[in-house]
Amino acid sequence: MNETVTLYRPVGPKELELIAESGYKEFPPRLPEQPIFYPVLNEEYATQIARDWNVKASGSGYVTRFDVNKEFLDRYDIQVVGGSVHEEHWIPAEDLPEFNRNIVGAIEVIAEFHATS
Repeated sequence: MNETVTLYRPVGPKELELIAESGYKEFPPRLPEQPIFYPVLNEEYATQIARDWNVKASGSGYVTRFDVNKEFLDRYDIQVVGGSVHEEHWIPAEDLPEFNRNIVGAIEVIAEFHATS
């Protein structure tokens, strides 16, 4: 059995809708201005982005959790982009289809945040 790594991805409502359309099996392709797909390594960091960035940008933010084959993920270094909790993988947009094929099981929503009126 292949070893997996649990990752997290903060998303807004549009991206979540596209994930749902895939049956919670894959992330949508990157837009032209998004050359990198960056899943994060811990729930705390994903929560910060979903709550503080996605809600501000689109009114809602969601934290997703999913497992990826470790052998595939080992090709990508861990990037630290702030404090020690801010760890993520940088997956080039052209590698996202292969990344999606290496997701084991479903992508699940584990938290959601909404703008307050």
